[in-house]
Amino acid sequence: MARYTGPVCRLCRREGVKLFLKGERCFTTHCPLDGRKVRANPPGERGKGRLKPTEYALQLREKQKARRIYGVLERQFRRYFEMASRARGVTGEALLQLLERRLDNVVYRTGLAASRSEARQMVRHGHFTVNGRRVNIPSYLVREGDVVAVHPRSRDRVRFQEMQERARSRTPVAWLEVDPDRMEARVLRYPRREEIDTPVQEHLIVELYSK
Repeated sequence: MARYTGPVCRLCRREGVKLFLKGERCFTTHCPLDGRKVRANPPGERGKGRLKPTEYALQLREKQKARRIYGVLERQFRRYFEMASRARGVTGEALLQLLERRLDNVVYRTGLAASRSEARQMVRHGHFTVNGRRVNIPSYLVREGDVVAVHPRSRDRVRFQEMQERARSRTPVAWLEVDPDRMEARVLRYPRREEIDTPVQEHLIVELYSK
């Protein structure tokens, strides 16, 4: 499957906010958006002199921001929106809920990966199981009651030992029950909008796709 392989800090500069795509680096002064870097402006020759964005531009930027945060390509993101539009309740909230339920995002939320891209790679390499069965599909949607855990053969790896310490010091999200000692997490329920800290105005995405 195709994926973005370019410099990820460029994506943060384009959206004007931290997307936390590089794990620990995003919390250091090396981040271009830490307020002290000249390169905090959008990329490109005319990044400093851009005009006031139109309504369409604002909607597009919100959609691109959500795509880049969760590492989803356009066609797959459109499928998520179609699924959300058929679900009960608010379409924008249902969209974010689907993105949060992705297996790579759940692994990231547990603290067993420093970023969603690292979580995606770990899932791809077969380091995680869902309800005891190995799953190597990052887009797998977890359900209520599912147990996501590190595969027994992977628990002795140095990287997972480091991430285990990280998970112990991290405050878990309310919809997951994380057990760092056992390297596993149980999905208690689906996340509510107020529990999703993604800096996205989902109603603008709905307006964009509804045209």
